[in-house]
Parts: sequence; C-alpha cells; structure tokens
Amino acid sequence: MTTKPTVLVTGADGFIGSHLAEELVQLGYKTRAFVLYNSFGSWGWLDQSPPEIRQNIEIFMGDIRDPYGVKTAMKGCDAVLHLAALIAIPYSYHSPDTYVDTNVKGTLNVLQAARELEVGRIVHTSTSEVYGTAQFVPITEEHPLQGQSPYSATKIAADQLAYSFYAAFNLPVIIARPFNTYGPRQSARAVIPTIMTQIMSGQRRIKLGATSPTRDFNYVKDTISGFISALHANHIVGEVVNFGSNFEVSIGETAELIAEAMNVDIDIVTDEIRLRPEKSEVNRLWADNTKAKNLLGWSPSYGGREGFKRGLKETAQWFSNSQNLSGYKSDQYNL
Repeated sequence: MTTKPTVLVTGADGFIGSHLAEELVQLGYKTRAFVLYNSFGSWGWLDQSPPEIRQNIEIFMGDIRDPYGVKTAMKGCDAVLHLAALIAIPYSYHSPDTYVDTNVKGTLNVLQAARELEVGRIVHTSTSEVYGTAQFVPITEEHPLQGQSPYSATKIAADQLAYSFYAAFNLPVIIARPFNTYGPRQSARAVIPTIMTQIMSGQRRIKLGATSPTRDFNYVKDTISGFISALHANHIVGEVVNFGSNFEVSIGETAELIAEAMNVDIDIVTDEIRLRPEKSEVNRLWADNTKAKNLLGWSPSYGGREGFKRGLKETAQWFSNSQNLSGYKSDQYNL
C-alpha cells in the first residue's frame, strides 16, 4: 500500500483503540471505527475526542461476535486493525464463555470477512499475557505460549487462528503483541489507573494485589505508533512482533514511582480479592523488542526508567483532571 488506506479499527471505543483511531485521523487516514452497539448511543472514549477528530471518523456500531456486522463494517476498507476483545483477567475467571465468543469467534469473524473481501492487511492484536510467566528474559517472539488464565488462553487461540489464515489462505496477517500498555483512558481494572484513581480520591492506603510480579509497561503513544508502523512495513506478513519497552519493573516499584510522580506518600495494603490464583499469576514479563526495531524501524519513545517516569507523569496529569476522573469508581474493585 503506497497511499494511505481506508482503515477499520475494531474496538475503537476502548482505551488503545480510541487513541489509535484519533492518531489515524490526524495522519490523514480515512478511518472507520467499529464500536460496540449500545442503546445509549455511546462511542466509548471517542465521545471525548475533539470535534475536529470526531467529525472525521466514520462510526459503525455493531458487535464483533456478529459475522454479518463485521463483514458489513469491513466493506471498502484496505486494512483492519483488530483490537476488539475482552481483556480483564479477573472477569475471565468469572465468565470464560464470553471470552471465547468475543476473542476467538470475534477474531474468526474478522479473518473470514477479510478473506472474502480481499483486505490488503490485517493487524491482529495479541498480548504479552500469552507468554505467561517468563521462562527466559527478555522475552522474544519464540517464547513458549502458556495459557495461565482463560483470557490468555483465548488470546492464544485467536493468535493461532490469525496465523492459520496466513498459512492456509495467504491472508496478509500481522500479529502485534503489545506488552503492558498504560496511559490516559485506561480502565481502572489495570494497576496504574487503580493506583492513580485511589490517590486522586484522597486515599493514601492503596489497595493492590501482588506487588512482586514484574511488568514491561509500554506507553500508549508507543503502542499506537507500533500499530501504525505495521500498516505499511514490508516483509512482515505472517510475523509476530512484540511491542514493549525492554524495561522490567515490579508492581511495588511502579506504585512508588507513581507516588513520586504525584508528590504523595503512600502505604500499600494487600487486598485479597485482587490476588490472582497462584498458578494463574504471571510473575515476570520483560519484552525483547529487537524484532520490532529490525522489521518495523520501531522503538519506544518512552522506554527505560526515565521514559517510564515521563509516561507516568503524563498519565497522572490526565487523571488529575476532575472531568476525566469522574468516569472512575476508585472506591470499588473493578473486575
């Protein structure tokens, strides 16, 4: 694709998807946003987009689990960035069947429609959770896959489906595997917003689950730049590519860095309900991003400790806005 294509973003109403749709518009792409149908007429986070961006996004309200709707949304598109998924790990313990329908069957619907419509490129979203606890670090794309939660199991299945359509039907699929993306708009089911919203509500005894596991946090601007780089890169079809900062930090240290960024002192309290089952906890994640650098020319702008601290400050500034904070319930545990 030498000219900027018409791009469908599934899951465009969510955290990463809304940032991605906005950036595509700003870069001059014709952007179609697939958002989950609801009777409120809500476009999720796209409702908060500046008017000049919203008026340049074509909205399609549907359900990724409906093959007819998915195919209708995809007509006339040159590329698909497939982000629609259920992602909360605790909720996957509660309702795994829903994860199979959304993450596996939803991805199948995207792949089938793309094959029938001969879409030029499909970027399928994976997750670092498919690796489970690291068997070696940094984690390359060759690391074994381990389904340590129903969520990660369905994402492994979706990834394999995506690859199978490349292998069996020559569908131009790329599997993007972001590590722990964070930033403005992220759900409070994730640890960084959990800490920030508790602090902003005046709490100093911060409720968390396990604090020893490590994560490789990737600022949302870096994640979306990875997706966009995957739209045009040559010699990448059929590949899996990690998007991570190549920086490992524990949850406990992350809390300390957030407190520093927000100029407060905190105490961490273990909340039993927030702990994963022992064998389901992913104890270590640390991305090797060499492949993304070599194949895509991508590297994180917020990598390393200093980049992470900068990303935390930008995120904290967003959560410090009372209008943004009003959409969160800091006194409740979000599955």
